[in-house]
Amino acid sequence: MANDRPGKLVVVSGPSGAGKSTVLRRLLASPPPELIPSVSATTRPPRPGEIDGIDYHFLTPEQFEDLRRSDGFLECFQVFERDHWYGTPRSEVEPRLTEGKWVLLEIDVQGARQVMRDFPDAITIFIHTRDMNELESRLRGRNTETQEHIQRRLERAREEIAAAGEYDYQVVNDDVDVAVREIRTILTSSEKPKNV
Repeated sequence: MANDRPGKLVVVSGPSGAGKSTVLRRLLASPPPELIPSVSATTRPPRPGEIDGIDYHFLTPEQFEDLRRSDGFLECFQVFERDHWYGTPRSEVEPRLTEGKWVLLEIDVQGARQVMRDFPDAITIFIHTRDMNELESRLRGRNTETQEHIQRRLERAREEIAAAGEYDYQVVNDDVDVAVREIRTILTSSEKPKNV
């Protein structure tokens, strides 16, 4: 059922280690009205504890390719792991926008650029750390990655941070509660109608 008030797309990006997931989890624990997270699809296998349809839609490469060929994604790319695809299914976004809901996408810069082209009215937010030293410290503090993976993530982070100016807003995540409040303020102020 269509809503008189169209929904909005909220796109959040940022380098690995910036704390995006932590900030968004906290935001969604008590979200602004109508904000719904979109669940991405991937061809990678589930990690321990991940649930299909909640963490990701886990698809076979054949299922993913069929959806891709039928224009079933807003955006999709191979990310980090060369053999695995990630994408945002249209079915997660378009029906909700029609219902007047706000849909949250946590996607990388490459995917965000594609979404921005198709949805120029999207609210775009880039989350990052104060500097690269802090980012590297957080990545190393995870103790989950090899030196090679950390270096690859840092290289990619430099490329992503260089694109931060393409977003409507930038949020520095030095303190999770402050970052959540800042994003909540951005979303609340975006609800107000713009002067015509």
